[in-house]
Amino acid sequence: MKVLMFGWEFPPHISGGLGTACYGLTRGMASVPDLDVLFVVPKAFGDEDHSKLDGLIGANNISVLNKKIRVNKMTEKLDYIEVDSKLVPYVDPEEYWRLSSLTVDGISRLVQTDSEGKFHFTGTYGTSLLREIRDYAIVANIIAQENTFDVIHAHDWLTYPAGIAAKEATGKPLVIHVHATDFDRSGGSVNPVVFDIEKRGMEAADKIITVSNLTRNIVIEKYGIPAEKVITVYNAVDPLKREMNEYSKKGLDDKIVTFLGRITMQKGPEYFIEAAHKVLQRMSNVHFVMAGSGDMMEKMIRRAASLKIMDKFHFTGFLRGQDVFSMLRMSDLYVMPSVSEPFGISPLEAMQSNVPVLISYQSGVSEILTYALKTDFWDVDAMADAIYGVLNYPSLAKTFAKYGKEEVDSLKWENSAHKIKTIYDSVVKH
Repeated sequence: MKVLMFGWEFPPHISGGLGTACYGLTRGMASVPDLDVLFVVPKAFGDEDHSKLDGLIGANNISVLNKKIRVNKMTEKLDYIEVDSKLVPYVDPEEYWRLSSLTVDGISRLVQTDSEGKFHFTGTYGTSLLREIRDYAIVANIIAQENTFDVIHAHDWLTYPAGIAAKEATGKPLVIHVHATDFDRSGGSVNPVVFDIEKRGMEAADKIITVSNLTRNIVIEKYGIPAEKVITVYNAVDPLKREMNEYSKKGLDDKIVTFLGRITMQKGPEYFIEAAHKVLQRMSNVHFVMAGSGDMMEKMIRRAASLKIMDKFHFTGFLRGQDVFSMLRMSDLYVMPSVSEPFGISPLEAMQSNVPVLISYQSGVSEILTYALKTDFWDVDAMADAIYGVLNYPSLAKTFAKYGKEEVDSLKWENSAHKIKTIYDSVVKH
């Protein structure tokens, strides 16, 4: 069975858990007999590890010149995603870009390509995101026509239009993978454009994979999707490479408590700071680290300063690769106080590093972990008590570290891949 898979990022060019999950899943799929994955990203940089894939295609390398866009209702799909106008802004003739015309359902519209008829993709999440999603869908339609496959798999809302376009071009079944919804990212104040893209993808899909029952319930209740169409397949974690499992010296005797993730509303950074303040009122030999970046970072720095705990509170900025594991290995406790976390791979990485973890009940990963401390994200008193307990009772910390590592080592991407293969089998007509 061949799978045409659409993702927005792929290691080493990742900004969070989505790229990590896609990479782990594709590696797990390599263990499934007779299952080949052709992975498509908006922009291929050339240094991606696609040794476990049937191939990796960058949409930025595909020309749309003299290509027929085979669609049924794709005009509608493109219209809702266009930004303000069906025409791109005026382009100076001295610039490299030029305008190429595409005819969709008999309607002529203009899209921006280079002299070879290729779209420019940043592959990031900048101001041109909606345009890139639209262009990605156009290229996906062409890629689907030019490749042989049995099923389409689209990861998260950014690639749902691409999945729809591929389905319309070929009639092949579409499976979408919901790693998060806008309800998670926004705290309920959803962006109507994003919500519409998500809902259209869910309605067009033959089956929907969610990363937790928490997310499954959101898909069913908030998007009105039939329950029998939505299946939970939990994420996993790759085994640690030897060099990432080496001990990193702290350089001090004090305890270290770490928050590692995007500093956004979804991740609950303000609750971590409030709990830290309460702990520091009871003990002084502890340092708190907020590793990451995000739109709330400046606000969090100001809040820590106002609480007068900056001498014990540290901001590292965004960490990646081995720096992540070096930080974890120096930690005495990892805390993830997420307000709404569809899954959460970082606690698993901490547990791999023999670090006890404290997570919120509002995280999907809490559904499968026994040896993790759990509190409500909003209960900073309970959070502070749990942190204090782990730091001051070594036997408690050792128990959670030991059995937590054993627990997480049993969570393998191969198991997730085999479950997804059964979903493919249910939608592919033999």
